[in-house]
Amino acid sequence: MKALLRLGLLVAALAIPAGVALAGAQSDTIAIFRHAGESRAFFSNCYGYAIFPTIGKGGLGVGGAYGTGRVYAHDTAIGHVSMAQVSVGLQAGGEAYSEIIFFQDKLALDRFTGGNFEFSGDVGAIAITAAASASAGTTGENSGASADKHMAATQGQYTNGMAVFTVAKGGLMYNATIAGQKFSFDPYPANRVAVQ
Repeated sequence: MKALLRLGLLVAALAIPAGVALAGAQSDTIAIFRHAGESRAFFSNCYGYAIFPTIGKGGLGVGGAYGTGRVYAHDTAIGHVSMAQVSVGLQAGGEAYSEIIFFQDKLALDRFTGGNFEFSGDVGAIAITAAASASAGTTGENSGASADKHMAATQGQYTNGMAVFTVAKGGLMYNATIAGQKFSFDPYPANRVAVQ
């Protein structure tokens, strides 16, 4: 019970900065990924993408992560997305990072936006602005690393129609956890155009 209470407080604390200057954060984060290493090429051949300017992650034994962002189809914002993650295992500290998920085709985008989508089975090691990680989940097995915030770490090529890149923003966290990122999509009304 205490662990759940700690987790709830952690997730609430991580959610505080989520609403600050989302429009500017979106365009700035997209620009970083457009100019970073391998992620640059995905913009020219993807059907769409989900962008998370900041995901906050922290834990001590029990951990959590939370972030919000937007989903784009052909560079047009089509909805809001949130990501929540709960993890149990050897972990300590906190970090912040940006994440982008590229969708190879309409089928991949529809799977992501069709309901509550989940990546499962994450193992990672993160230190300040360098990152190395590996995962096995609904998108297959992947791994990657990033040297700094201007070099995106690839989570592999398209696997099951999706490719994931992260850029470490800061913090210090050691983890070896079993966790899953869960995504919730809320489409914009057909007549609403998001500020990009």
